[in-house]
Amino acid sequence: MTVPDPCAERGPVSHDHGHDLDVFLTGQVFMDMIFTGLPGLPPPGTELVTDGLGSAPGGVANIAVAMSRLGLRTGLSATFGDDLFGAYLWRTLAEQEAVDLTWSRRVPGWSSPVTVSLAYAADRSMVTYTRPPRGDHPVLAPPRAATCFVDIDRPVPAWALTLRDGGALVFADLGWDPTETWSSEVLDRLAHVDVFLPNAVEAMAYTRTASPDEALDALAERVPVVVVKQGARGAIAVDSTTGERASAAALPVEALDPTGAGDVFAAGFVFGTLARWPLHQRLRFANLVAGLSVRHYSGSLGAPCWSEIAAFGESTEVPPDVLAEYAFVVPFIPETELARGTESVARAEPTLR
Repeated sequence: MTVPDPCAERGPVSHDHGHDLDVFLTGQVFMDMIFTGLPGLPPPGTELVTDGLGSAPGGVANIAVAMSRLGLRTGLSATFGDDLFGAYLWRTLAEQEAVDLTWSRRVPGWSSPVTVSLAYAADRSMVTYTRPPRGDHPVLAPPRAATCFVDIDRPVPAWALTLRDGGALVFADLGWDPTETWSSEVLDRLAHVDVFLPNAVEAMAYTRTASPDEALDALAERVPVVVVKQGARGAIAVDSTTGERASAAALPVEALDPTGAGDVFAAGFVFGTLARWPLHQRLRFANLVAGLSVRHYSGSLGAPCWSEIAAFGESTEVPPDVLAEYAFVVPFIPETELARGTESVARAEPTLR
C-alpha cells in the first residue's frame, strides 16, 4: 500500500562533512505485526478479536528509522528475504525512510523473520519466528561514518573497530541475557566502546550492583560515556571525557506502546552527541523523542520526525515550565516545521487487512 511520507521535511543533515554517513549499523530486520486494543492475552483454547493490526519494520530497523527521521544519514547492513515481507521491509526502509541499504543483501528462498506483538495495558508480549540465513554477510569495507552502533551481546565486530580507529564513535547497547548469568566477559567488550546505553535492570545485573546509580558508577570506570535508561523514571548519565554528570526525567505523556522506545532514545542521544550538546541536553532530547514515540502503536514507525517535535512544542500537552526545558531544541527544527505549528502531522501507519 502507498502511504504519505511522514517526514517530508527530512533532509540529509550532516554534522561532519568528512564522512559519508552520520551513523552505520548492522543487524537483523524483522517484520513486526502489532495487535492493539487487546484486553489481555487470550487464555488457552480461546480467541480474542481486535480491530487493530499494524505492520512495521522491526529489530535493528527500529533504531535505523529513528535516526533517519531525525535527519541523520543512516547506513544499514542487513539480510532480507525475497518473500512478500522482505520486499515490504526493503521498500519501506530504502524508499520511504531514506535508510541507505547499499551494504544489505537479499537472500533467495529465505523467509523473513517475523515478530507478533500483543500490546495491552501499556505493555506487550511477543512471539518471534526466525532462522539463520544461508551464508555469512560480513562487512568487509565499512563506509566512512561519524558514529556506529553495535550490540555487545557478541564481540565488537571488526568493521566497528576499523571505524573507531578512523575516529568514529562507537555506541553500544545490549539485550536481555536469557541465561541470566550476566557474564563479566560482556563488560570486557566495553574497552572498544565510547558510549554505552543499557537499561537499569541490565546495568545492575551485569555490574552486580543494587541501584542504577551504583551501576552507573561501575560502568563509568569502563567506558567514557554511560547512560542508564530507567523507563518512566527517565535516565542518568556520566560523561568522563568532560566530567559531566546528569539526570533527566521522562517526558510526562501517556504511554500506549513502549515498543522500540529504547532504540528511539538511543537515536536521540546519537543526534545530541553529533550536535555537540552538553550531557543534560543530550539526555533531555533522548527522553523527548522516546516519549513522543510511546504515544503511538507502531514500533519503528512511531519514531518522531521534526514535524511531530515541532507540533509538540506548540501543544499544551505538558505544562509550560516542562516544555521550557526543551527550548534548546528549537534552533534544530526546520523552519518549515516551525511554520506548520499545530497542523496535523502525517504519519506512516501501514496496516495489514
